[in-house]
Amino acid sequence: MQQQYIKQQALQQSAYDFNCLPQDFLKHDNVLTIAKPHPKAKKCYEFPLSCHLITYGHNIVASCHEKIQDEVKAYIEQYPNYKAFETPQLLKLNDFLKTKQMQVAYLSEYFLPDLKLLKPLACAYETKILHQADFKDLYIDTWSNALCAWRAHLGALGVGAYDGERLIGLSACSMDGEEMWQIGIDVLPEYRHQGIAASLTSQLACEIIRYGKVPFYCCAWGNIASKRNAYTSGFKTAWIEMTATFIETN
Repeated sequence: MQQQYIKQQALQQSAYDFNCLPQDFLKHDNVLTIAKPHPKAKKCYEFPLSCHLITYGHNIVASCHEKIQDEVKAYIEQYPNYKAFETPQLLKLNDFLKTKQMQVAYLSEYFLPDLKLLKPLACAYETKILHQADFKDLYIDTWSNALCAWRAHLGALGVGAYDGERLIGLSACSMDGEEMWQIGIDVLPEYRHQGIAASLTSQLACEIIRYGKVPFYCCAWGNIASKRNAYTSGFKTAWIEMTATFIETN
């Protein structure tokens, strides 16, 4: 697998997610589309999305509900690139969205492997490759970052760390895209700060690549510990997203 292929697959996946073309993310000018669920969109999204912003570091691509397209277009033109993701501007956007029964919900950072850095890191504990059948008793809070119960059918692979018979760390991936699998990681609190998370994450990323798929990693923008794990594991920041959702009413 080549680095360029990884980038191309990410751009194509984002195009499915944002109802646009892969090259739209590399343009100088911003792009606005009407949000539509695509059959190949990442399975981690819960449609319908009211407003969705993304940047790969060039422009902003915004995908939104048609009834707010004029206001969203004005927003991304007034606050280009990273400024649209800064708190003062997002607060203004959120004030507007609330008038439409919508709200800013998530700020996420996405990472792709750097093949010059990625390698399976050693672990001080025994590790094992796990498959979907091995996950059936693991959909509990302890492993909720590695495994997602409502997407259990998408669970593909995992790498577990064991202290004797006890599972102490788990990295697992879900088939969120046809060609891109998302990695999640959990380590028991008493076993943290020993390099287990990076070991499991890197080992799983290498295993995903052996399957011919592109691994990707996501965390909340403010989750410093998760970001550090991504970097240590051989990943680099590729893009960021802001997701707004409809406010649920009883």
